[in-house]
Amino acid sequence: MNFHEYQAKELFAEYGIPVPGGQVARSGEEAVKAARAVGGDSWVVKAQVHAGGRGKAGGVKLVSDLDTVRSEAERMLAMSISTYQTGGRALPVESVLIAEATDIDSELYLSALVDRVNRCVTFMGSAAGGVDIEHVAATEPEKIVTVKVSNTAGFQPYQARKMGFGMGLTAIQVRQLGKIMDSLYRLFKEKDLSLVEVNPLIIDGKGDLIALDAKINADDNALFRHPELAALRDESQEDPAELEASKHDLNYVTLDGNIACMVNGAGLAMATMDVIKLNGGEPANFLDVGGSTDAAKVREAFKLILSSDRVEAILVNIFGGIVRCDLIAEGIITAVQEVGVKVPVVVRLEGTNVDQGRQMLAESGLALQSASDLNDAARKVVAAANGTEVGQ
Repeated sequence: MNFHEYQAKELFAEYGIPVPGGQVARSGEEAVKAARAVGGDSWVVKAQVHAGGRGKAGGVKLVSDLDTVRSEAERMLAMSISTYQTGGRALPVESVLIAEATDIDSELYLSALVDRVNRCVTFMGSAAGGVDIEHVAATEPEKIVTVKVSNTAGFQPYQARKMGFGMGLTAIQVRQLGKIMDSLYRLFKEKDLSLVEVNPLIIDGKGDLIALDAKINADDNALFRHPELAALRDESQEDPAELEASKHDLNYVTLDGNIACMVNGAGLAMATMDVIKLNGGEPANFLDVGGSTDAAKVREAFKLILSSDRVEAILVNIFGGIVRCDLIAEGIITAVQEVGVKVPVVVRLEGTNVDQGRQMLAESGLALQSASDLNDAARKVVAAANGTEVGQ
């Protein structure tokens, strides 16, 4: 689950992490009231969407009078923003953050993330903040400092010193950084987060460190422990297909190809997409219907898949371990009949009652292609998507 910047900053403030003053607004008039409450004679109007790169898309403006606060807020609230982080979607702007303008002496980068290789939380920092950190990592990796936090010992002061001096900070600033990193680590652990990013973490005109921007991702699987975080979810920022999938307990991710995949098990789904790619095809989605799927889930999965107008063929790859293949075949037949599938469907079944399942598909009278194994299924579905026969 992602959070808006203003929500992330509220969490930062709760944990004692310094952030600029600011208030959220959902109309031009609210924006003016927010600017008055924040105080000062200049403000930053920031569109609230779940993506970086807002400034390049016209979603961040520095203004110096209340009339411009109103007009910029109204302009942003009427727009949708598409950046390199939105996956080709234009996200609606339904709120803006009115923040106090801050003097910036320099910009740094700081983040904490789940390090799956080392099985711990790792901090990443760089003196090259305010830009795409991926570009820095690719072109100047020596500018990135990493600190791995022991799950047993927790965050230690010496790690802040390593990070701070690695970024060229003064002794006073390193002490400030230590407090910020300690607070970020507590926030990360206590709220079951998966990513915290501060870009930029600035040194202001007084030489102090301030979190000018904030990005937080929470672990969806832990939200049952944090209803206060779950209440902050903004469904307007999510992919409609992925949102619908979550309502039916389906694991779905939209991709750019034209071959839809329906698989039970995340590992098998990844392997299926790999084999499609090896045969020259492009997956349209990642879809794991789960190990204990049933006919109802299969039906909803077909509806979900066909909600994309890019899909030109469907590959169903089911291993019947927990669930029987004949029940899956029944679900596929029912779903194809009810949903009205008009694109080629290739089905590969394996496991418990596989012979009964294959027989049911063959006798269904529907245009379902059966496959003997995964490679055969991939070849057939790629050919179907391309409008050719296997082997041509």
